[in-house]
Amino acid sequence: MCLCLLCCSEIRNQLVEQFKCLEQQSEARIQLLQDLQEFFRRKAEIQLEYSRSLEKLAERFSSKIREFLFQKEQHLLSSVNCWYLVLNQTRRESRDHATLNDIYINNVIVRLAQISEDVIRLFKKSKEIGIQMHEELVKVTNELYTVMKTYHMYHTESISAESKLKEAEKQEEKQFSKSGDLNVNLLRHEDRPQRRSSVRKIEKMKEKRQAKYSENKLKCTKARNDYLLNLAATNAVVAKYYIHDVSDMIDCCDLGYHASLARTLRTYLSAEYNLETSRHEGLDIIENAVDNLDPRSDKHKIMDMYNQVFCPPMRFEFLPHMGDEVCQVSAQQPVQTELLMRYHQLQSRLATLKIENEEVRKTLDATMQTLQDMLTVEDFDVSDAFQHSRSTESIKSVASENYMSKLNIAKRRANQQETEVFYFTKFKEYLNGSNLIIKLQAKHDLLKQTLGEGELSDSGQPIPLVVESCIRYINLYGLQQQGIFRVPGSQVEVNDIKNSFERGEDPLVDDQSDHDINSVAGVLKLYFRGLENPLFPKERFLDLISTIKLESSAERAHHIQQIIVTLPRTIIIVMRYLFAFLNHLSQYSDENMMDSYNLAICFGPTLMPIPDGQDPVACQAHVNEVIKTIIVHHEVIFPSPRELDGPVYEKFFNYFGQFFCLNQPIKLHHFESFTDHQSNRKDFCLYLFRDDAFSDSLSQKADSEASSGPLLDDKASSKNDLQSPCEPSPDYNFGGVMGRSVSKSKTKNCVKSQQYFLLQDIEKTMNTALHELRELERQNTAKQAPDVVLDTLEPLKNPMSSEPASPLHTIIIRDPDAALRRSSSSTTEMMTTFKPALSARLAGAQLRPPPMRPMRPPPTQHRSSSSSSSGVGSPAVTPTEKIFSNNASNAAASSTNSGENPGTM
Repeated sequence: MCLCLLCCSEIRNQLVEQFKCLEQQSEARIQLLQDLQEFFRRKAEIQLEYSRSLEKLAERFSSKIREFLFQKEQHLLSSVNCWYLVLNQTRRESRDHATLNDIYINNVIVRLAQISEDVIRLFKKSKEIGIQMHEELVKVTNELYTVMKTYHMYHTESISAESKLKEAEKQEEKQFSKSGDLNVNLLRHEDRPQRRSSVRKIEKMKEKRQAKYSENKLKCTKARNDYLLNLAATNAVVAKYYIHDVSDMIDCCDLGYHASLARTLRTYLSAEYNLETSRHEGLDIIENAVDNLDPRSDKHKIMDMYNQVFCPPMRFEFLPHMGDEVCQVSAQQPVQTELLMRYHQLQSRLATLKIENEEVRKTLDATMQTLQDMLTVEDFDVSDAFQHSRSTESIKSVASENYMSKLNIAKRRANQQETEVFYFTKFKEYLNGSNLIIKLQAKHDLLKQTLGEGELSDSGQPIPLVVESCIRYINLYGLQQQGIFRVPGSQVEVNDIKNSFERGEDPLVDDQSDHDINSVAGVLKLYFRGLENPLFPKERFLDLISTIKLESSAERAHHIQQIIVTLPRTIIIVMRYLFAFLNHLSQYSDENMMDSYNLAICFGPTLMPIPDGQDPVACQAHVNEVIKTIIVHHEVIFPSPRELDGPVYEKFFNYFGQFFCLNQPIKLHHFESFTDHQSNRKDFCLYLFRDDAFSDSLSQKADSEASSGPLLDDKASSKNDLQSPCEPSPDYNFGGVMGRSVSKSKTKNCVKSQQYFLLQDIEKTMNTALHELRELERQNTAKQAPDVVLDTLEPLKNPMSSEPASPLHTIIIRDPDAALRRSSSSTTEMMTTFKPALSARLAGAQLRPPPMRPMRPPPTQHRSSSSSSSGVGSPAVTPTEKIFSNNASNAAASSTNSGENPGTM
């Protein structure tokens, strides 16, 4: 109880000190305004004395400031800072004008007098409201103290009644014991009624004390509950007062002060600017300070200066009485129903009060805006008074016709005061309503906590499983699927895959599974189409569409990037992953017919739906253009992994510790088209290296080679002339084969153990394919002219290498189907682009894929009718896959024993 009294006493002392501080600030402002009035009055009188008189004036007021002994912190206030700058500017003045004298007397001083009146009036009104708030605060604390005393009193009475009851029971037992010892016959006749009367009195007293004890026990329980509820409400009210009400009360004291002072000083500035342009440098400093007149900043500075006074006190804590261990609202079964009903009543009441108080707040804001409009009217420009053609009388008439005319003054003042009255009325209503809300809210929250209501939250992985799995599957098997994302898949299969993902399974994790690529692509689109909130928020739709007006694609990408970075981090990570995949997919537009624009047409309505109220026909083209820009410039638009940590799309997926790409079949072209194709395919998995000395001659002979006779068995060159991609470099580093940076040491360790067997296996496989290619060309082509290139390379076979060279060292990889599609009558016709053929491969040239390679169903493999195409051009076998073969030794052994039989890769 002593602690509660101490807290209440401390709060009362703080309330008193608050008024003292506010009163001191008001007096300081009045003193400041009086000093300003005196300053301008004196300045108007000594304008004709020019520079010497102005210097004296500045010195006088500077010394007055020193005599007034402003506190050290006062210079931090924006109004005081302006005052200092005015004095500094005065020292720089060298001459004056008669017009300036008239403006000072008839305009500036009058304004300052009005500001002084406003400060006094606003402080009085604010003090009245403050006193009321203090009374309310004291009332709440007194109520808390009263309730606490009541609780203590009832608890004490309960204990006292219990002791009295026990005493009465003892007296009753004592009386009955005396009655049993005495013989009733020995008593005189006149003493018997008196004895019976005393027994009845004792019984009556016991019954009264029993009733009193039960009554006091019930009152004690109710008083404790009231005490706890009032304790929560009091803490909420005190916190609101110190955090919000004090700030609002200071705002009321400052209402219009800074704006009016700014207008007055701007009047002074206008006169000074027109009088002398040479003083602009100093006046610019003052103008900057006037622009920085900030009531909010001054309020914070004042509260910081007097932090001990304005800081909220410690929270009231529950003080148990005489061992009472219950320190929470009791929600046991006897009172649970009542508390639950009370909780719902509070919830309903709070909803109504919040709506009503919100309406009052809106009215308050509108009234404040009206007052601000009145107080910030731009009537400080007096440039017309400095026209040289006008006389002194005209100057006076200009001043009187404008703001300072008596009619305008009376009208403005009446409107301002009327608005002020309405504002304070609404402000008082708002404070009362907010106080009631904060008290009820505190009780509501406490009851909610007691009754055990809460909320749940959840979280997810950075890239959803369905997105990551579908993109991985398409990367492995569908980059060359024609019309992907445009051709619909099987609805039954789409539903099966979707249901598996919804059960938490990954139906695409098994690489041997046979799923249609179009169905997998449909699942990916269906996922993004089914999102409750689109990937691109509808709030940023117009911002994204507006970037279409920019002609430069780089500038458009930059503006889109500025919009993207404002989205949540998780959304940006998913976008970066998806658009990197779409950009990778668009690089295979020659095969899948889906360039960036076609992909944008497919994904535009899904990722960026048109909001209601917009014209779908007019906006869809813009949406497609935005999506296309993001696909093309995704590296510029999205942050790098260093800037934003999270999963990043990889063009080559990792299997068993190695990166490789499965969807890169070698294209069988003649040498003229091969150089351009090699430079345009970023993810080529198998490169053909040729020496610069032969490049020109090989390119010139490409057409004749395409129509030449059977290839020769002994055609070869050294590894420096034409190096096979399947043949490792001297250190057998396959990093270049995989089209990406792979750790050199890691790759060397993986490959060196298999060097000999890999080379033998590859050479035997290609020998078999070369032999069958010759047979096929002999059967299907007319007699061809001698191949000059092959004849030239023939003598180079034996001198350049002592060991048998691989056919891949010298073979010019061509598409055998192209020879079938070309005209037999023309030997100079350009070979056509590689087109996968569906004809069966030769039986002797069937190649077995490595056991660890993820397989695709036969319809989606690209195979030509020749074993050469199957062995090199088909995705069934790549040199990269040979790296991962665990049975390389067995394959090499079987190929050695087979002699001329087809080899396996």
